[in-house]
Order: sequence, then C-alpha cells, then structure tokens
Amino acid sequence: MRFALPVLLLVLQASAQNFDDLTVEKVGTGYLFAEGPAWSRDGFLVFSDVPNNKLLEFKPGEKAGQLRANSNGAMGNAFDAQGRLYTCETHSRRIARTDKKGKTETFADRYQGKQFNAPNDIVVRKDGQVFFTDPAFGSQEDTRDLDFFGVYHVSPRGEVELIAKPKGRPNGIALSPNGRILYVSNSDERNIRAYDLDTKGAASNERVLVSGIDGIPDGLRTDEKGNLYLAANKIEVYTPEGKPLGSIALGETPSNCAFGDEDLQGLYVTARTSLYRIRLDVKGSVQY
Repeated sequence: MRFALPVLLLVLQASAQNFDDLTVEKVGTGYLFAEGPAWSRDGFLVFSDVPNNKLLEFKPGEKAGQLRANSNGAMGNAFDAQGRLYTCETHSRRIARTDKKGKTETFADRYQGKQFNAPNDIVVRKDGQVFFTDPAFGSQEDTRDLDFFGVYHVSPRGEVELIAKPKGRPNGIALSPNGRILYVSNSDERNIRAYDLDTKGAASNERVLVSGIDGIPDGLRTDEKGNLYLAANKIEVYTPEGKPLGSIALGETPSNCAFGDEDLQGLYVTARTSLYRIRLDVKGSVQY
C-alpha cells in the first residue's frame, strides 16, 4: 500500500530542483533497519535489512521480496556495468560479488594481510574500479584487525589500495557523473570529503567539500548534474561545489538513497523501518 507523506522542503537557490510539489511515497515497510539501496538496470532495487540479515529486492508496483537470506550482515550495495552485484558484508568483513546467475564470490577481504573492519558502503565506476568505506561501529571495533578506518580502491584485478585513513569513521560513498571525483561522508566529523580520481582510479587532492552537517552523515548519491544527495537528519542536497540546495524531510531518519525507475528520476530512500520513493525532475547519475 502506498500513501503520501508531507514533505518539508527548503529551497535555497532559484536554480535548484523545484521541490514544492514533491510527494514522498512509502513503498515498503516492516524492516528492522533498511540500508544500501542500489538500482539494477534490469528494473529492480536491491537493499539490505541489516539486523534481519537479508538482502531484499523491490520491483515497482510489487511488494519487496527476499533476494538472499543469511546475507552476512549485508550493508551497502552497488551494481557494475556487467550487472554484477557488489555487497559490503559486515559479518564476513568482505566485499562479495554476485553474478547474474546468482553465484557469489569474495571480491576483496584483506588489506596487507589483515581483514577489513566492516565494509559499509560501495560504488563501482563504469570501468570496473571499485571504491568502498571501511569504518567500525559498535561491537565491530572489538574484533577488528586494522587499527584505522579506511577508504579503499580496488582495481578490476583485485589489487587493494588505501586511499585515506580519516580520524573519524567514513560512511557513504559516491562518484561524480563523469567518474572523476569521489565523495565520502564521515559520520564522526560531520562532513563530506572529495577526491580527484585518474583513469586508473588513483585518488588525489583530498579536500573537505561540506562541513557542519546537521545529523550523522550516511549514504550519498549524485544526479546527472553532479548535485549530491546525502542521508543525514533529512535528505540534504548540495551543488557539486558543496553549496546547499535544499532538503527533504521524511517521517523517519534516512540511512541511504539511490536513483531508480526506468527513467532514473525516482529517488529511493531507505529510512530505518521503511523504503520511500520521491519522483524528481532530474535523472540520477549511474556508472553503467
């Protein structure tokens, strides 16, 4: 069942998306903690119900169903240009990759011989370069082998490179539409950092793009214009230069978001117990 919820919007620039007539639809509910939405070009959304240890699949117009039980604490998800699904598994402390036939393998699980902390969120560039965050929350800190939090790059050959070791915990991650800028939110520092990427995925020019965020920064996405959509207390929207454009308040605190639907103009938001959809007049940025 779908129903509209009131939307509180703040438009700060005349050139921004016109939020005045937006409607928020609740398209799924009853989850313990929904996270990690990722849209497949085959027409469905994958997302995680973390405490229930499940990966779920949502097709517009249908009720979400189970894609995988015993998901090893699946958190963030992303698809590559070949339609393969990459999943951050917090329990197994690895990045798992599942092909279109359902076969799952370990894509990456170690840095310099030590297991990752608990991979959290992930993005795949269209050339196969993979980027993910590796914080540690709660009890995850008690079992980690690495004495730092990391942002990583993994080449198509599986070569793992450390991009950054922030003092605070990195969380959400996204790419600019052209794949040349990497964005990373930090839950403790309440900011978003940006990195320039070269053709091989190497990062440089680290800088703070947005600071002083209201709430705990979590998942990130970009639209075709390069604007950033951040899950914090609300969905906060920023220009590519980090200037605020506006915000979308939901009935629950959002955890992550992803663009979907056939035209990529549906913003899907995971927010604790529910899945929401907001139709926009701008397309999302995808790497496939």
